Amino acid sequence: MSFDINNLIRENVKKLKPYSSARDEFEDFDTADMIFLDANENPYQNGVNRYPDPQQASVKVVLGRMKNINPKQILLGNGSDEVLDLLFRAFCEPKVDNVISLPPTYGMYGVLANINAVENREVLLSTDFQPQVAKILENLDTNTKIIFLCSPNNPTGNSFSTESVTTLLNKFKGIVVIDEAYIDFSDKASWLEKLDQYPNLIITQTLSKAYGLAGIRLGICYGSEALISVLNKIKPPYNVNELTQQKALERLSDAVKIANEIASILTERSNLLQVLGQVSFVEKIYPTEANFILIKVDDANKRYNELIAKGIVIRNRTTQPLCENTLRLTIGTADENKKLMEALKSI
Repeated sequence: MSFDINNLIRENVKKLKPYSSARDEFEDFDTADMIFLDANENPYQNGVNRYPDPQQASVKVVLGRMKNINPKQILLGNGSDEVLDLLFRAFCEPKVDNVISLPPTYGMYGVLANINAVENREVLLSTDFQPQVAKILENLDTNTKIIFLCSPNNPTGNSFSTESVTTLLNKFKGIVVIDEAYIDFSDKASWLEKLDQYPNLIITQTLSKAYGLAGIRLGICYGSEALISVLNKIKPPYNVNELTQQKALERLSDAVKIANEIASILTERSNLLQVLGQVSFVEKIYPTEANFILIKVDDANKRYNELIAKGIVIRNRTTQPLCENTLRLTIGTADENKKLMEALKSI
């Protein structure tokens, strides 16, 4: 497979001279005795009166150590959605290029395609929720820039086969994005282990799920230095605020607590799976490697409303392709799951 990043970058991005902030221009790490009069900031200290590190170096060093990745291969964003949007803006020419997504899947791929005036070619997953590789390859043309793979997939919960993903990486001359928002709940290895084998591979992860930091909005992008440098060129100068960086560092320092929470979620997932098999209106329980379970029921709208009446909010996915009469149940705490199981049995 021949991959040349220069064939993918938009011409205006190639010519772009990125904005240089005050903190980009002064990079000395020994700043204890320095007086900063370069960024038009309020000089009175309150913890957030200074602009944040535009490259989030401290967070990247910690993530790089955790994932065994060079920090230069990491981009951080205001949630994964900003990272995904940067990919569109860097590589997809509006009203010319196209991307491929595989419904049922995360809805923001299509939304971002529309926002950026890029055609989103949808190739449905198979009935067992796997990529139909032959059909994907048939839909490619010279203007196809990105293929989005969500694995483990939302809302189905399953991971895509290694064979399917490998075939796409080898045969597609554009960028393959593997969205691993739920990878921490899977027993399968992250594609990060193979990042350096594929120059066209980008992996996105998040602190919103397993790390319990959905409220701080921190998305992570891993790729080759060449790919990451393009995204850095167009990202806003201070896209990740100081409070987010501080909270991320605090949370990432507590690996034991994170591991215990993940283990608890997996235990609760197993417990819920057992109970779901005893619920009369549950017609199918789909395999899951995420922190949620997709189930097929007799009447999704009816069951959704019955659970709402009992004070339990789940997600009705019946409008999604291949998901007629399905409900998505997020794994909660032991007490929350107990109430969910009691409610399911009572209706």
